[in-house]
Amino acid sequence: MYLMRIGAAGAEKPVARIDDETYVDLSDVVTDFDEAFFGAGGLDRVRPLVTQRAAAGQVSRFAGERIGAPVARPHQILCIGLNYRDHAAESGMAVPDEPILFTKSPNTLVGPNDDVRIPRGSTRTDWEVELGIVIKRRTSYLDSVEEAREAIAGYVVVNDVSERAFQLERGGQWAKGKSAETFNPAGPWLATTDEIEDVLALDMWLDVNGVRRQTGNTKTMIFDPYFIVHYLSQFLVLEPGDLINTGTPPGVGMGLTPPVYLQPGDVMELGIQQLGTQRQHVLGPR
Repeated sequence: MYLMRIGAAGAEKPVARIDDETYVDLSDVVTDFDEAFFGAGGLDRVRPLVTQRAAAGQVSRFAGERIGAPVARPHQILCIGLNYRDHAAESGMAVPDEPILFTKSPNTLVGPNDDVRIPRGSTRTDWEVELGIVIKRRTSYLDSVEEAREAIAGYVVVNDVSERAFQLERGGQWAKGKSAETFNPAGPWLATTDEIEDVLALDMWLDVNGVRRQTGNTKTMIFDPYFIVHYLSQFLVLEPGDLINTGTPPGVGMGLTPPVYLQPGDVMELGIQQLGTQRQHVLGPR
């Protein structure tokens, strides 16, 4: 299935995408794609219903509605840093021996085409196309990497927007440069795991103002999604609906010569094979 939430911010309707033009409305049986939905086996509950309604022609047509993030605000957004060797190199940092973990405030989550706002005092706001993992069930102390597969609900496109000066020059943890409002566009849809034949063979890209900045493939990850979920489960409890951003390929603004950072009026376009595309206008500080 391809799960989406459409409608005004704060009033999104849960649906299942059939194709670019049609969807199955699930708002009569699902309150939202949230912790309660995933934790109560919601995927298994709605899958036959989506098939049944689609076969019966009980579909609606998209009519230009706003697309929200495909999951409601998660319990936590966890992020893996420097998970592509060439991105670590362009950042001037060593390739990690273990996953680097940082957190991102859950209220950074916005829709895939919502505006991204540069925070006050920013001089180095940057872009990062990433594969996102959504957790299916409460998970801790997994016994094996293989077991992690059953803990994953699906995958999404995310843009891990970052303010590099806040992140690297203001002391403390990376969260300072990662948690400004609008800094985590996600979607357009959550593709359940059965829709993705090989999550380690997905092309990914990002353009700024029509100029290709990032080109990559999930096959070059240092730590794959299953390893990441197993690893994180040894340190903390993953809740249903939690989002994990798994790192970015090379081509971020910080790594260019000279560096290039986002300015008001810029447009970011990005996507991952099978997971759809995003488009964000960049606004100045409020």
